[in-house]
Amino acid sequence: MIRLAAPLLVILLFGAPAQSASDPAALARDAVQQLDAAHLALQDASRAGDRVAALSQAIRAFEDGLDALREGLRRAALREAAIKREFDAESEKVSRFLGVLLSIQSASGPLSLLHPSGPLGAARSGMIVSEITPAIQQEAENLRLKLEEVALLRALQEGAADTLQKGLVGVQQARTELSQAISNRTELPQRFLSDPAQLQSLINSAETLEGFASGLGGMTTGNVVADPIRDFQAARGTLPLPVSGTLLRKFNEADAAGIKRPGLLVATRPLALVSAPWPVTLRYSGPLLDYGNVMILEPDAGVLLVLAGLDQVYGEVGQVLPPGSALGLMGGASPDPDRFFQTAVDGAGSERTETLYIELRIGAKPVNPADWFIETKE
Repeated sequence: MIRLAAPLLVILLFGAPAQSASDPAALARDAVQQLDAAHLALQDASRAGDRVAALSQAIRAFEDGLDALREGLRRAALREAAIKREFDAESEKVSRFLGVLLSIQSASGPLSLLHPSGPLGAARSGMIVSEITPAIQQEAENLRLKLEEVALLRALQEGAADTLQKGLVGVQQARTELSQAISNRTELPQRFLSDPAQLQSLINSAETLEGFASGLGGMTTGNVVADPIRDFQAARGTLPLPVSGTLLRKFNEADAAGIKRPGLLVATRPLALVSAPWPVTLRYSGPLLDYGNVMILEPDAGVLLVLAGLDQVYGEVGQVLPPGSALGLMGGASPDPDRFFQTAVDGAGSERTETLYIELRIGAKPVNPADWFIETKE
């Protein structure tokens, strides 16, 4: 694995001249800072009173930092390719003109012999050359700066490999510690005690996700021991998505097979953390039909938030979870560092290989979940 070069470290820490926030070096510098902050958050989590919350924040910081690093590498590769095209287009023209200037300087014999119209033509040609020479010199200087930028971008790409490796190791460590912290957690309030027999009967009879969710919504939830849940309706349009990702399909939008579902489909990276966007009661957690692991959350009386497609799920039915609580992880495997690096540089393929289905039901009716989330509201 390539180590971070000292010149690149200086650039990442102090910045290169005349860079905007969208420049590859600036993006890489921000990514390094985010990943450094994630490593510190992971260290601090061992001393935090709420280790689950601290580790969840560390994982999100790692995810954001790795995304930023990937984008910085992609833009660096694009910028390098663009500079090379510009250089190839301009360097030949400059070289030809410089060749003419050198031939004039090295030519022997009277100056009048260098132009067919004699001394007057030679003088005029000299005046023209003297006028355009500064422009050519400036063009040559621009080309030199572009070559230096190419060298900087290449050093950025090489130096990012070590940062990437440490980030991937850090996020995997945080995931492992999070799973252990959740298994040791005992302080969460229990809103109700579930009836395993009633729940199993509902699972056995369910033919669709909609039917299961409707049946679950009708089940009684006695033995309430926690404070009432806050007004969910007031949160409309202000919630974060449960997972970092990209909207793949909208509410009731047909898929490739023409099937419409009353929810959102979000593409995520492998092992992405899924968390509660609002204080919720966990109504169901486990496999269901062909949806993989499903979590059904109750953010308010008569409201169910359905999340389907997780690989690992956390928590026990009846628990009341605060906002931001880790609910589980998406599937897939931790990316190979070399492949992650190469696909980022090439800008080829998609790393968002997992999908989370999000459905929101008020009463017995599914509504558009996009209206509740900041990232998807219209």
